[in-house]
Amino acid sequence: MARGSIEAPVHLDRTGARPLAVQLADQVRSAVAEGVLRRGERLPSGRSLAVQLGVSRTVVTEAFQQLYAEGWVEGRHGSGTFVAGGTGPLPHAGRPDPGPSEPPPSPVTDREGARRAGLVDLRPGAPWVGSVDRAAWRRAWRHAAEQPLDDSPDPRGQPRLRALLAEHLRRVRGVRVGPENVMVTRGTGHGLDLVGAGLLGPGARAGVEEPGYRKAPAVFAARGAVPVPCRVDGEGLVVEELPGDLAALYTTPAHQYPLGGRLPVPRRERLLAWAREHGTTVVEDDYDGEFRYDAAPLPALYGMDPDRVVLLGTLSKTLSPDLGIGWLVAAPDTVGRLARLRAELSDRTPGQPQAATALLLERGDLDRHLRRMRLEYARRRRLLKRRLGPWLTGDTAGLHVLLPLPAEAVRPVVEGAAERGVLVVDTVHASFGEPSVHGLVLGYGSAGMADLERGCGVLEGLLRAVTPVVQ
Repeated sequence: MARGSIEAPVHLDRTGARPLAVQLADQVRSAVAEGVLRRGERLPSGRSLAVQLGVSRTVVTEAFQQLYAEGWVEGRHGSGTFVAGGTGPLPHAGRPDPGPSEPPPSPVTDREGARRAGLVDLRPGAPWVGSVDRAAWRRAWRHAAEQPLDDSPDPRGQPRLRALLAEHLRRVRGVRVGPENVMVTRGTGHGLDLVGAGLLGPGARAGVEEPGYRKAPAVFAARGAVPVPCRVDGEGLVVEELPGDLAALYTTPAHQYPLGGRLPVPRRERLLAWAREHGTTVVEDDYDGEFRYDAAPLPALYGMDPDRVVLLGTLSKTLSPDLGIGWLVAAPDTVGRLARLRAELSDRTPGQPQAATALLLERGDLDRHLRRMRLEYARRRRLLKRRLGPWLTGDTAGLHVLLPLPAEAVRPVVEGAAERGVLVVDTVHASFGEPSVHGLVLGYGSAGMADLERGCGVLEGLLRAVTPVVQ
């Protein structure tokens, strides 16, 4: 669109029942969604658009006010009104409901597609990669490329990296381990798979949090184990309700997913006593353990009972999923057992990412990045609390929060947000069946501050319409 003039085909039906301002807002949304109007382009003034369309300025003003509220347009002091920042179209977001002969639009499900489309992605599970020190990243990979190829890689991982990870865990999580306790994995999911393959037999019962991380039961089931849902509340696993026949129990005590609780020390002690009594292996996913706010760190379960607990971690949330590096920490005989299994299966973690990670740790680049990101994520958390605080829970750690809602309000809010270009997910995705807790799981790791502000504005408007503010 040329500066100051609109070429979009806007046609208002003056004989229809729908108000002209509503029609205009709908057609501007559709023009952006279909790429006719591009994000970042300037819109004409209200006066010139009113003249072009033959309507009063009040019609245009009402339409633009609605688009401002939804985050579709933005004002720039002294410059005018623009399609909200970024580049690329919003595919079909905000269009009127499709008619009976028109199929509904396909939702954007992958994060890269959402970014290309200019959507605000508040789905959990991804970090902010924009602050990665590019010079340190390039240096690490150049170093990795210069390393000699290994014709017989250790299935436990490279010794240098295992020693550096042991030191990292001591500094960051207060866990005292040596290289003999550490196995380098490709991430938490890979560590879960090793546990399922090496420590659980077919038909073994494996407890998983409900609601919880859906990958855990899927991985255990793929290895022949029987996932058993175990109830969680606002603080984490309800120990008193755990069945006594579990061979393993998967838990996220640092920041429960999705409810956001941090398992208190007394409950951690009861959990470990229960595990010792029943001979159960506790699989501790140190999910979001590096990021906490306004709360003192709690001891890792592994540090409280290293013989009973297997600790899983990853750098996918700390740094980037592209790195593909995680760890499994356990007693040396357990590490040895899993290493033999990996050798039999020819399963290994590639050497180049290990070498790159080792240099990032050795030079302190990873520690510096972690300190920067704690400050950055704290800023985003403050924004969420400022805009949506009355509705939020589970915000003391990690990169996601829970926004509880009445069951009947969840779908209207999810769909209404999508229509306005904001992607959110509800608790259904974290439950075996009908969720016991209803609401939204909001991730604030991958959205920039401007997008987060816009997304909060959209959600705030929707929430005020469907649920009372909690005082």
